[in-house]
Amino acid sequence: MWAELSADMIAPKERFDWYNEVVASSLVPVDLTSERSADFRCGASVLDLGAAQLAAHAYGPLYSRRTSALIRRSDPEQFQLGLMVRGGMWMSQHGGGDAQVGPGDMILWDTSKQWEAATRAGDATVEAVILQIPRAALPLREDRVAGLFGRRIGGESGMGAVLARFLSSLRSHGAECGPPELRRLGSVAVDLAAAVLAQRADAYDELPAEARARALRGRIDAFIDHNLGDPALTPALIAAAHGISVRALHLLFRDRPQSVAATVRRRRLERCRSDLARPELAARSVHDIAARWCFTSAPVFSRSFREAYGTSPSEFRRAAARVPGR
Repeated sequence: MWAELSADMIAPKERFDWYNEVVASSLVPVDLTSERSADFRCGASVLDLGAAQLAAHAYGPLYSRRTSALIRRSDPEQFQLGLMVRGGMWMSQHGGGDAQVGPGDMILWDTSKQWEAATRAGDATVEAVILQIPRAALPLREDRVAGLFGRRIGGESGMGAVLARFLSSLRSHGAECGPPELRRLGSVAVDLAAAVLAQRADAYDELPAEARARALRGRIDAFIDHNLGDPALTPALIAAAHGISVRALHLLFRDRPQSVAATVRRRRLERCRSDLARPELAARSVHDIAARWCFTSAPVFSRSFREAYGTSPSEFRRAAARVPGR
């Protein structure tokens, strides 16, 4: 689940100092300055993905700097990949490049190296999603990755678009996922990021064969999750979307506990279960929620849900409604 770090209860004159502490705890310690520190607007959330972490930040105009003293004070030894959602920023990484990035763009930096960054002039609010990858988790030589620090990574097409959409989807729907799903999605995020960085560094062939296979599976997982509401989502459609045969698709899933079709069905059931527990959807019927995720037969859905969770959809919904805080 997202860990919300809300500034709503913080006095306006204290928000800038509060946000400085949030950045230090959720990302890394940096020096922050802002001309709007007296009435600073900000917010942050952190999502634990197991293999990685995802942080969503919204903030007003500011300048940030990571110095050698701050690196000595605290360094998680991470590569951090930022996706701009709203507004823009300029960033320069010591020993790397510098770039301006806007909505849909990504940029990579190393927590072990100095940097400076500033929001784009005229932007009252900036929103960014930051994927934090432990250095040891990325299956690429550091000298290959180093050439990408502080440089724009486009998210408008190809693998970059797949990764950008995946990170955006995690930002929007991560709160609907349980810990096992989040761990799986964390592995997918790392593999997709590795594939994008390897491609940008002209080093895709240097990725271990298993890493390339995981990246492909990650793309397929992301495609499945993004299209669960499409009744036409079949193994044939999934294979065609990724330029492989249906047989090759089934081979990719042979070491998994479920087939392609069973995976699609299980994830649709997971979405139904999540929606049934959401208070804001209490007015929607069980049938409407099931139909949203392509279960058109009420008896089939009820039986499948009971087999998966040991209770009927209606019983689960009533039990969820009694849980404090829902």
